[in-house]
Amino acid sequence: MEMGAAVIMAVLVAMLVACAPSAAAGRVWPQEEGGKNGTARREVTYDGRALILDGARRMLFSGDIHYPRSTPEMWPGLIENAKKGGLDVIQTYVFWNVHEPIQGQYNFEGRYDLVKFIREVHAQGLYISLRVGPFIEAEWKYGALPFWLHSVPNITFRSDNEPFKVHMQNFVAKIVKMMKDEKLYYPQGGPIIISQIENEYKLVEAAFHSRGPPYVQWAAAMAVNLQTGVPWMMCKQDDAPDPIINTCNGLICGETFLGPNSPKKPALWTENWTSRYPLYGHDPRFRSAADLAFAVALFIARKKGSFVNYYMYHGGTNFGRFASSYVTTSYYDGAPLDEYGLIWQSTWSHLRELHAAVKQSEEPLLSGSYSNYSFGEQQEGHVFETESDCVAFLVNFDKHKTSNIQFGEASFQLAPKSISILSGCRTVVFETAKINAQHGLRTAQIVQPLNDVDNWKIFKEPIPPEISNTTHTGNRFFEHLSTTKDETDYLWYLSRYDYRSMGHGQLVLNVESQAHVLHAYINNDYLGSVHGSHDGPKSIILKTPITLKEGQNSISLLSVMVGSPDSGAYMERRTFGIRKVSIQQGHHKSHSLNNELWKHQVGLYGEMNSIYTQEGSSRAQWTTIDKSAHLPLIWYKTTFDTPWGNDPITLNLSSMGKGEVWINGESIGRYWVSFKTPSGQPTQSLYHIPRYFLKPRENNLVLMEEMGGDPLHITVNTMSVTRVSSSVNELSIPSLLSRRKHPAVRLRCQKGKHITDIEFASYGNPVEDCRSSGRRCLGSCHAETTEFVVKDVKLSAFPEATF
Repeated sequence: MEMGAAVIMAVLVAMLVACAPSAAAGRVWPQEEGGKNGTARREVTYDGRALILDGARRMLFSGDIHYPRSTPEMWPGLIENAKKGGLDVIQTYVFWNVHEPIQGQYNFEGRYDLVKFIREVHAQGLYISLRVGPFIEAEWKYGALPFWLHSVPNITFRSDNEPFKVHMQNFVAKIVKMMKDEKLYYPQGGPIIISQIENEYKLVEAAFHSRGPPYVQWAAAMAVNLQTGVPWMMCKQDDAPDPIINTCNGLICGETFLGPNSPKKPALWTENWTSRYPLYGHDPRFRSAADLAFAVALFIARKKGSFVNYYMYHGGTNFGRFASSYVTTSYYDGAPLDEYGLIWQSTWSHLRELHAAVKQSEEPLLSGSYSNYSFGEQQEGHVFETESDCVAFLVNFDKHKTSNIQFGEASFQLAPKSISILSGCRTVVFETAKINAQHGLRTAQIVQPLNDVDNWKIFKEPIPPEISNTTHTGNRFFEHLSTTKDETDYLWYLSRYDYRSMGHGQLVLNVESQAHVLHAYINNDYLGSVHGSHDGPKSIILKTPITLKEGQNSISLLSVMVGSPDSGAYMERRTFGIRKVSIQQGHHKSHSLNNELWKHQVGLYGEMNSIYTQEGSSRAQWTTIDKSAHLPLIWYKTTFDTPWGNDPITLNLSSMGKGEVWINGESIGRYWVSFKTPSGQPTQSLYHIPRYFLKPRENNLVLMEEMGGDPLHITVNTMSVTRVSSSVNELSIPSLLSRRKHPAVRLRCQKGKHITDIEFASYGNPVEDCRSSGRRCLGSCHAETTEFVVKDVKLSAFPEATF
């Protein structure tokens, strides 16, 4: 048979149970300059090419890992894998509303221990990019502004407004002082090499008219005057005042970034989005490894970029109620390290190879002369050259056609939409479109079904009486967030209606709300619900037929927020909650209830009494599951044992509706599986339970089910990468990270796993990136002995293999 490029492909399966844990990785402490006497000065400066550390320009790859979106027990492993992935820097926001939830009362414990997080990064030899904000957006409730700011008299957020500037400066100064006291800035021997003030302000600046530009000037001057010893930056702020560096956020900064606003500033990319954050009702949108690599290489080549940060490198989990409006509990699960901290292949490995290829040519990229070439309408070249070294980036923008380019004395074939990096301007060391890294299949394995009805208890959330004592009473509708202070998603609107029959005709209740979900009850009978969506109209309308009795009838409306807003101008003026209520019979004129006496109750009984905790559980009358079990507003509780091993643990809630989950009193976040995507699936059905939240046995699981669901189909699962695959051909580029001089397939199991079986292997022309097994992956050419040869290597009990 005629052989084209010979290909070997293998698919392996790892055990579904963990092996004995490996020994802990050693710590790498950054080398202090100057020995015991500290004679050499540590400093961070910059010029038009790069950030400069101790006099040397640096090419830096960075990744966002947000400390509140994981647990301290996860931090070492996340940072270790980020470093192995070729990162130099970990970037994080500072989350104001977790640190100062009540004015003047601070919290830096547990997941919020910022200093401990930074010290862990330092211990592993990486730098920190600290985005102080303190407005951060980040799909975090209220953009991380503490809600108590809302009650400050005469305040206007993020503008030339004295009340806001006073509180912002106080917090920023507190964080900077904390970092200085702990000696965490680079000149002090710490890892922080750059900080950010504000966040994407240009998007809202015009809305503040004359109070926008002075605020930018003030924020910049305030930050610089804190004298941190490291540069400050502003993202998406083209007119960032000197010496603040303006940076780019986006998917394709190599095409959209206008560049630094001064030739003395470097090109920094603070947010290269590794996927798009998921929203309830939306199908997940992932980004391919090839597309990410193309964007990074183009930014370095076209914009002389020297700092690229992946947003996110590990997304993590929006625990509790911290996700912003309609944002899921899982955050950036398709990042190089997934929600659970597992390596997401092939993205992680492909970017790792890219980082190595770029770092190999750091000197010409940061110090060499630059020239560019055009090879056609959609092909171009970028060359960086010193007297001793040279690197070239050959770019093909055509998404459909391969392009042949004559460069120097050689011809190069460029795949569709790809960039080839040429070391020495001669040898291809990386191609963005050709993935030689392994692919992985992640599997949720059921380890404990919670289907024993006798182990479940329920508590029906009481509908508050309209005569209940409350200070929130008036002949109007109270605004939702101002009333709840964003301490709960729920606000009851309670009133009475004196009905006198007007003859025949169907009675209809009409409610207009600017919250996210609305549930309606008449005389404690459930009528129905309605919800909005992230991209839908601001108002939601419930229009439902009702039955009333002669005389007094109670009306109970439950307004629900699914997160507070995280962005936009004049956030303090945003209004939510019920706006209009009326009852109409037949063709008669509708009767408005807007000015009737309305009482408002903040939160649910179960929330206010913390019945999701061991102590608070006794405040509820728990009963066995009965016919009311699948109705709205039901609390459920049961227990489960912690699965053996070290694999991440998830809860499959695909049988439920909408609500919140607590494990041993810790909220693992909101769930909303009844809100289906266009493809008919829940946006998220698996919910992460950090092992740190668990006891060995009898963990308390409590759910507040808002819509109605079936808890008997909930399962406890472990998550792991169970199958890996890869392919290579004779034209593939050998890995820069391998000692081998020839292309090779290297397959590695998840940490703690080992190879148990070879499902498929083919030498010939198999289907590349084939995730299934068996003959479906075979091409027209196949060496029948391939699988026998591979299996004869006796790979079982080994964590990796190279062919």
